[in-house]
Amino acid sequence: MPPPPEEGRAKSATIAHMGNIGGWEIAGLLLLALLLFGAKRLPEIGRSLGSGMREFKDSISGKIDDPPELPAAPPETTTPVPTPHEHETV
Repeated sequence: MPPPPEEGRAKSATIAHMGNIGGWEIAGLLLLALLLFGAKRLPEIGRSLGSGMREFKDSISGKIDDPPELPAAPPETTTPVPTPHEHETV
């Protein structure tokens, strides 16, 4: 019967092996994301993830860069003035 493996040695080998992500793995993940979400949705997803991470970071650090939003002014409702025609100017 072989002796049982040392627990510390087996644990460190597993952790060291998990950190080896190469170019092929990243390319495979990007291809999988492209197939799942499509070319139109990927930029939207990236933008929303980036803004979400930025908001999270700002909330953690207590930093607020955005000025408070002012309510939008109501659109002006003007009616165009009709131009007089030749027969109306008499």
